[in-house]
Amino acid sequence: MPVAAQVMQHASERPHRLAVRGPGGDLSYAELARKVDGAARHLSDRGLGRGALTAISLAEPVDLLTAVLAVDLVGATPLVCDHTWDRDQRARIMDAVAVDARVDAPLPAAAGAPPRSGALPTDRAWACFSSGSTGRPRAVVRTRASWTASFPHLSDLAGIGPDDVVLVPGPLVSSLYGFAAVHALATGATAVVPGRWPAASLAADLRRSTVVHLVPHRLPAVLEALGQSAGPLRTAVVGGAALDADRRALAVDAGVNVVSYYGASELSFVAVDADGSGLRPFPGVEVEVRAAAGQPLGEVWARSPWLAEGYLADATGPLRRDADGWMTVGDVAEPYRPGEVLRLRGRGDGAIQTGGATVVPEDVEEVLRRIPGVGDIVVVGSPHPHLGAVVTAILEAEGASPPPRAALEAAARGGLDAAQRPRRWYAVQSLPRTPAGKPARGLVAARLAVGDPGIRRLA
Repeated sequence: MPVAAQVMQHASERPHRLAVRGPGGDLSYAELARKVDGAARHLSDRGLGRGALTAISLAEPVDLLTAVLAVDLVGATPLVCDHTWDRDQRARIMDAVAVDARVDAPLPAAAGAPPRSGALPTDRAWACFSSGSTGRPRAVVRTRASWTASFPHLSDLAGIGPDDVVLVPGPLVSSLYGFAAVHALATGATAVVPGRWPAASLAADLRRSTVVHLVPHRLPAVLEALGQSAGPLRTAVVGGAALDADRRALAVDAGVNVVSYYGASELSFVAVDADGSGLRPFPGVEVEVRAAAGQPLGEVWARSPWLAEGYLADATGPLRRDADGWMTVGDVAEPYRPGEVLRLRGRGDGAIQTGGATVVPEDVEEVLRRIPGVGDIVVVGSPHPHLGAVVTAILEAEGASPPPRAALEAAARGGLDAAQRPRRWYAVQSLPRTPAGKPARGLVAARLAVGDPGIRRLA
């Protein structure tokens, strides 16, 4: 069933229930349904229907959700874009991903008969750009079944129901936050969508919120604000990165249950930890960790109904699949057997968040590989207490010695933006590689994190 149809059903059953709260105001389910229905008729009048890829770029999160649901109602595929892209970025991305229509302003309402989509579970129902896509456009697309059929499982694990108020404190262009908002509406709950991190209004938002869906590094701020607001928050759904034990303990001390999960835009949910005992496969998911002979770590592969269809426009990315329906994005874990805890050791998607900027490792590697004496190179993020992460380069030298660090830094200044330039440089005799021969970024990051003596820092 399209999510929009579920919203219409909630509107008929509980019309006065608050559906969404955003910077532009509040909408009940009845009001949201009317806006979505009118916008869908407008899209239908423009000729949009089943399968049409529709790029949506709107700053106001309620307008964005209305457009997404309207596109969904006519059976088209919403492609959620970042409204902060400048003109050149937008042009480059839209040149790479051909769309049938664009929505750059709030959709007007049209009168007429309700649109009939004929939508099927196998239709494409959601597309969004993966982290760091502004450098290399890469949009992940999902079928309706892979997108919505996981909703009940998350509801059961987190205890989310129609009486909840779900705070979604981040941009809906992110697959994590976009999923959280749409899941809340499909459930009949209230979605609070500030559209960004609500530093000024966080305590006020928490006075009403029973659930928050966020990334790990935001959890301490939420717990601190909760102490000021004395709100009813009982559950934090945490994804996007590993959650450390100290942050979970802080939540438990505050009376907040944490449901943390591991996944990726391409894989959706892979594993979940609902009680602090460790990550175990999400319902419906099979997990394998495939390690090369003699290697202590391996790549995480998943097979499930929730896997994405792939990338739009045949874009390249970390997603790989085999003939038996298994997929991986190159994330790394310790050996795993069914029934055990999945112990992740590194992320394979590689996007680095540093000081508020997103750095795509491949963009940096492309420039640094041109430096004389560099045979190959891997770029990863290293933890930093203030910036979140710093760009770190690990190079495989062509000769006995790597190029001087001064030469490396000079080349970086000449070809990279400030946020992209490595702050730490290392050399290794031989980079670990995937079966296809590519450098295994996740394995390099894991070795660096444990202080592998074979990775030497350049002074």
